Amino acid sequence: MSLTIAVAQETLSGENRVALVPETAKKFAKLGAKIQFQKNAGNSANFLDNDYSDITATSDLTSTYQNAGLILRVTPPSNEEIAAMPDNCVLVGMLKPYESKERLDLLNSKKITAFALELLPRISRAQSMDALSSQGACSGYQCALIAASNSSKFFPMLTTAAGTMRPARALIIGAGVAGLQAIATCKRLGAMVEGYDVRSAAKEQVESLGAKFVDTGVSADGAGGYARELTEAEKAQQAERLAKAVANADVLITTAAIPGKKAPIIVTEKMVQGMKYGAVIVDMAAETGGNCVGTKAGEIIITDNNHVKIIGPTNLPSKMPTHASELFAKNLYNFLSPFIKDGNFTLDWEDEVVKGSLLCKDGSVQHEIVKKVLGI
Repeated sequence: MSLTIAVAQETLSGENRVALVPETAKKFAKLGAKIQFQKNAGNSANFLDNDYSDITATSDLTSTYQNAGLILRVTPPSNEEIAAMPDNCVLVGMLKPYESKERLDLLNSKKITAFALELLPRISRAQSMDALSSQGACSGYQCALIAASNSSKFFPMLTTAAGTMRPARALIIGAGVAGLQAIATCKRLGAMVEGYDVRSAAKEQVESLGAKFVDTGVSADGAGGYARELTEAEKAQQAERLAKAVANADVLITTAAIPGKKAPIIVTEKMVQGMKYGAVIVDMAAETGGNCVGTKAGEIIITDNNHVKIIGPTNLPSKMPTHASELFAKNLYNFLSPFIKDGNFTLDWEDEVVKGSLLCKDGSVQHEIVKKVLGI
């Protein structure tokens, strides 16, 4: 029996992305897969039904998931969606594995094999599948634009008949994919840019984009290319030296995150109080608690003493859904295509990428870190 791939409309409020775009639909069809695509599922990402030439259009969730062997999603499925999924199917997407034990219990009750792209191992072969990076690039870009549009200053230096306007000073904390994209975008917009990260390798990356690196003397290189948590002494040293750079910034963008944990607080209340009157903070980590004291997800807070604007944006990639969807769909295709041949889907359970991203299988949670975080 040939593989049936199903893609339903995303149900999360405000989500505009779609897991399959016309280009990747054609590629999956060439591998022999049948595609069931819910009507209008791509509209919010500006992909219309008639843009897809290799799908079977379906009218509702039930018909979309009927007999599906592989289900593709951007965000985690709702309880109602899981109920509509066939038993023993395969689910792949950004499943927020650390968020809900209840959701995992529902997946396991139907013996759904689930792969969370957030769990991909940090190896070279997995780079083309790395949805955290592709969507992080969208987020970093958006943060820079949000910062520029909320700043009371021009980002570039401008010379006018009335005189010369000095460029805005931007500081980006966190030099992962999102932070580096924010740095690059702020540079393109003409700002004077500084970057900071606790990982020692970040210095060269920040400087390669033409930004100045803020050296606090603290290094927190962790496993898998992520930063580890700092000790209390290291946090104090970091805060002292970072406060000076924060005080000079017209715009501050924070992007630091630790997988499976609350975002680390880096910008203290004292740092915020020491910022320039009317400065702007864009906290990309707002959804996981924020890097800045005072951040509220989905809100803009203005401080009383110095009118610093603290912005807590949410679901940033969804604000540019066309390119974000194209990137995400390519991540999915690169992850799955090696295991699809002549319409047959056969996973290699010894494959490093498969093992590393496996969340649920045979009615139980498989990923050891997820089990530890959720107390399973």
